[in-house]
Amino acid sequence: MSKRIVIGIAGASGVIYGVRMLSLLKEKDFETHLIISEAGKKNIEIETSYEASEVAAMATYAYDNRDVGAPLASGSFLTWGMVVVPCTIKTLSGIANSYTDNLLVRAADVTLKEKRKLVLVVRETPLHKGHLRLMTMAADMGAHILPPVPSFYHQPKTIDDIINQTIGKIFDYLGIEHDLFRRWEGK
Repeated sequence: MSKRIVIGIAGASGVIYGVRMLSLLKEKDFETHLIISEAGKKNIEIETSYEASEVAAMATYAYDNRDVGAPLASGSFLTWGMVVVPCTIKTLSGIANSYTDNLLVRAADVTLKEKRKLVLVVRETPLHKGHLRLMTMAADMGAHILPPVPSFYHQPKTIDDIINQTIGKIFDYLGIEHDLFRRWEGK
């Protein structure tokens, strides 16, 4: 199978995680298929120096979130998996409840039904019991819940160090080699 990954950027704070992931996957010659929600586009322009169109241009292919007829809406479209980074609670709810009213949620649903790897970088705090239930529901269906919770044993010096550690954890789960952070070697 080709090195093909679907990336969803939903409207939670932390869109820089999705931008960084696209950039790193491009360096590694992955074929990326990007879906950005409308709120994700707004957050890109609020939180970064990028325009949403510039982020879309980083991907090999970018899709309109309303295009539920796009190739990645079908299980016959083979991928390594999908990462929703960041993932809003609304998007998590759509995935957990199989409410596929847009391409981002439909692509995630396809990823689950085809038993491919799905990483949800849920970006919300604090969490109430409903949020936790949604995460459990998604995990029970096969999603990997990976909130962007920083580690400090590698002594990050910059925000980039913190972002890279989260992307490195995503890459670890997907089986993508990297040197984005110093691994724990014991004390």
